[in-house]
Amino acid sequence: MKAKSPVLAGQLADADIRTLRVFSTVVECAGFTLAAVELNITRSAVSLAMADLEHRLSLRLCERGRGGFAMTTEGREVYRQTLKLLSALDEFRSGVNSIHFHLKGELNIGLTDSLVTMPQMRISNALAQLNKQGPDVQINIQMIPPNEIESGVLDGHLHTGVIPVLKTIAGLNYCALYDEKSSLYCSAEHDLFSVNDQDIPSSHLKEHNAVVPAYEQTDEIRSLHQKLSPLATATDREGVAFLILTGRYVGFLPDHYAKRWVNEGKMRAILPQTMSYQTHFSIITKKGITPNPVLASYLEQLKNQPQ
Repeated sequence: MKAKSPVLAGQLADADIRTLRVFSTVVECAGFTLAAVELNITRSAVSLAMADLEHRLSLRLCERGRGGFAMTTEGREVYRQTLKLLSALDEFRSGVNSIHFHLKGELNIGLTDSLVTMPQMRISNALAQLNKQGPDVQINIQMIPPNEIESGVLDGHLHTGVIPVLKTIAGLNYCALYDEKSSLYCSAEHDLFSVNDQDIPSSHLKEHNAVVPAYEQTDEIRSLHQKLSPLATATDREGVAFLILTGRYVGFLPDHYAKRWVNEGKMRAILPQTMSYQTHFSIITKKGITPNPVLASYLEQLKNQPQ
């Protein structure tokens, strides 16, 4: 039986790299329409690029039609290889940029929600210093769940991220950044708002509806939520705040995030001495890589920020 010739026997051309970038954007946007918006090109241009790539690779990468967008098995493998290629190209570009005095390149960061109201502002201040050092550096921030930040850093899609540390992953480095206190809150319209804490036994909390997070928590945090009567969930802290402000639910929020509503008299903490917990946030990077100059500068700026 005659062996098949490799599909990519020659060198990858610039056009191949461009179509692979279009393909990765299509996957991350889960469709052609949103990818066209992200790339600032027409949908027909995205469709043409995808058709050219599939012809070049002799593979069907995705299914599109009335049933919606779906990756094929081959498409998922090509996407995985594409991320490795683009990451290698980014490392090459960063290495060449290190020859020059001024920082150039990209910094792709994944963040969990609500950290912007942390009073220390370590992330904002570090990014400000990075911009002063390298005005041409393009900073890209994605607000996504912690598990997506972890996978993004591991596959090279993200250079770094900030996540709550619930467990550690062998392939990641962790550097402590923030300790965040969260307390149980109700709004001014809630029955408990005008009741003194000493008149609220913890067992009484079961009588009130609560909103609980739909994301992973530590055993300590789960034990506090077990003292509540969960009748709603939210995928992030903003969703928790929405439901607390209805006046029909109690729920845990970071104290720095709830402060604006507390100052406006729209919220208050309930039993803060006992119904509160600490969350430890860390900066994560991938093990075994030499940070490119942009990433190294950002990490150094973070390290130099006051705790």
